[in-house]
Amino acid sequence: MTTKPTMKIGEISKPRFEYRTFGQNFDEQARFMARLSVPIPQSVWERTSDEIYILSKTNDINNTKIRDGKMDIKTFVQTVDGLEQWNPLMKGEFPMAKEVLAKEVFPAFKVKMPTLTKDIYTFDEFMAIVDAHPDLQGVKVHKQRFGYMVNNTICEVGNVLINGAKVVTINSESTEIEDIKKTIADVGLQGVENINYLQAIKRVIGWINKPLAN
Repeated sequence: MTTKPTMKIGEISKPRFEYRTFGQNFDEQARFMARLSVPIPQSVWERTSDEIYILSKTNDINNTKIRDGKMDIKTFVQTVDGLEQWNPLMKGEFPMAKEVLAKEVFPAFKVKMPTLTKDIYTFDEFMAIVDAHPDLQGVKVHKQRFGYMVNNTICEVGNVLINGAKVVTINSESTEIEDIKKTIADVGLQGVENINYLQAIKRVIGWINKPLAN
C-alpha cells in the first residue's frame, strides 16, 4: 500500500494540481472550508501581500508576478479532470540583467521583444518598458488570504483587489486529484468554473469579455 504525500502549506512539493475560482461571494463555501479544516500553523491563518502581475495579450500559459522585488514565472503544464497543473519556469530578482530579460522574461510573455539598451534594469525601469509595450500591462493585486487544510489539500479563501476592484477567490490544491475533487464537493463548489489568476485579472480589466463565477 502506497502512502500519499502529506501536503504542507508554504512548502515546495512535486507539481500540484489546482482548482480556483473567483467571484463576489463564496461565504457559504468558505464557512464549510473553515469547519472542515484541520488545524494549520498560525503563520498561514492570515497573510497579506502586494503583488504586480504582468499580463500579456498574446499569452495565457505563463503566469508572471512580482512581489517584494522578486519575479516568479509559472508555466501551464496540463489540465486533468478540469484541474490545472503549473510548474515553476523562472525566478529572478531586481535589479535584473539584460540577458535574463532577453532570454527568459520577455520570451515568456510571447510578445515582440523591446529594445534593451542597458546591461542592468531596476524594477522601475522594467515596469517602464512594460507600460510602454502595446501588448503588456502591469496590474496591481493586493491579497488577503486565509489558509485552511481540507482532505489533505491546501486551501484558501482570499479577498483580492485587482487594480482596486474587489473580488473573492477560493481554492484547493494538491498533488492528488481525487483529494481536490472531494474538497470541491464537500465545500459546495461543484459546477463552479475553475478560473486561474491570469483569466480572472484579464476579465476584470476587460481583456476577456466574460464574467467571473458570480
